[in-house]
Amino acid sequence: MAGEAQDSNWPLPKFYFKVNLGSSIEVYFQEVSGVEVKAQPLEYQHGNSPVFSAINMPGTVKNNTVTLIKGVFAKDNKFWDWYNKIKMNTVERQNVFITLCDEEGNPTMVWTLLNAWPTKIVFSDLESYTNEVAVETIEIFHEGLMIENG
Repeated sequence: MAGEAQDSNWPLPKFYFKVNLGSSIEVYFQEVSGVEVKAQPLEYQHGNSPVFSAINMPGTVKNNTVTLIKGVFAKDNKFWDWYNKIKMNTVERQNVFITLCDEEGNPTMVWTLLNAWPTKIVFSDLESYTNEVAVETIEIFHEGLMIENG
């Protein structure tokens, strides 16, 4: 039958994922965004170039701030406890593992944010006229990104 060889090769759905703060704290999130890394372009022109235009080279790597959003639960202060450890010139850095899972819950891709620390926490707006779930947002900065496949 046509297409049988490619039936097992489908893009992964993005809704089944897990996040570990550090090595042991698993937190369930509604949304993870901003996992990206970018090499800043560096314009360079050497003195004996036969071409009268600059060339572009990769410069320093810029890591993006990652945003994590989750529901608010009673007696759950994981974000605040981590954020509250920030003192003048000191912070508790942790590796953060974002794992995309298959249908059975097995890891298919893992993004590791190296030496991450919280930069911002946003608590949900409180409105008496809606029936929405309260959410909190944490923004974390990291010093590098590693990607592992299955």
